[in-house]
Amino acid sequence: MKAIALVSGGLDSILAARVVKEQGVEVILLNFKIPFCHRTTNLSLQEISPLTQAEINLGQSFETVDISPDFIKLLENPRYGFGANMNPCIDCKILMLNTARGLMGQMAASFIVTGEVLGQRPMSQHRQALELIEKKSGLEGLLLRPLSAKLLAWTIPEKEGWVEREKLFDFGGRTRRPQMELARQFNIKDYPNASGGCLLTDIQFSRRLKDLIARRELSMDNIELLKIGRHFRLSDQAKLVVGRNEKEDKELLDLAKYEDYLFMPPLEIAGPTCLGKGIFNQGLLELACSIVCRYCDSSGLPAMAISYRRIPGQEEKTIEASPIEEDKLAGLRL
Repeated sequence: MKAIALVSGGLDSILAARVVKEQGVEVILLNFKIPFCHRTTNLSLQEISPLTQAEINLGQSFETVDISPDFIKLLENPRYGFGANMNPCIDCKILMLNTARGLMGQMAASFIVTGEVLGQRPMSQHRQALELIEKKSGLEGLLLRPLSAKLLAWTIPEKEGWVEREKLFDFGGRTRRPQMELARQFNIKDYPNASGGCLLTDIQFSRRLKDLIARRELSMDNIELLKIGRHFRLSDQAKLVVGRNEKEDKELLDLAKYEDYLFMPPLEIAGPTCLGKGIFNQGLLELACSIVCRYCDSSGLPAMAISYRRIPGQEEKTIEASPIEEDKLAGLRL
């Protein structure tokens, strides 16, 4: 007997897969790639990503499926709406489970396993939402949630004896203590905390994303750009992204596209690389340079020559700029 287990890298999905494996079911670990997972590129060489740690804890590798194009489409108008921010949790679950259902034949799997816990998430894990997700994904009876199975209706895997219901669990609510105790019993270590791995639940990221959607600029490149730097909306048609460290400065250079602007401080002064996107007139160029100046180590200088150029290869020019006032800067921040 085979099952597909959806594993995000979080503790609940790791435990759900492990519980089913313990019953002798062959489990295929499936991870869905979307462009809104928290970045792990700041890990040191001594650290490993949550997904890699999950593979270690489960003793096998993942199959990864990129559903980014479909996810971006649903993000513009999710049928079941958003959570507290820009998180379309119910539509997201349905998309993932629909995709997993489509892979069952190819993977010779008989049912699907998830780590959902009844009552843990206010939008997508109350009883009505769980039933809706199961129905709309076409998996009625074939979706096993091992951590809360005893609180839910019997599934086909339980009725048919593929898994023993008595060896499943009755976890419910927002407490993590039962999961942490089960992890201890399974010797599962170094799992991520319960803060969630989705950027769409983050207030600041959601504000930036709303700005993109409102201007019909939703694309993979622009979404990647939202994950780094400080963002400022200079006009309806222009924005500036300011690098926060040397690593982000390099990423901004890599993400720069045709007709974008690059702004940099004088060579002798420490400061950020900044990326301008959109249509810039002279006034906006001066505004951008004053923002760049604000984040430079100016050593008390009242003004400095900020360099800028337009890609590709336009001749570099400079603007003598003073740091922007804090109240004005706050009004531009996304």
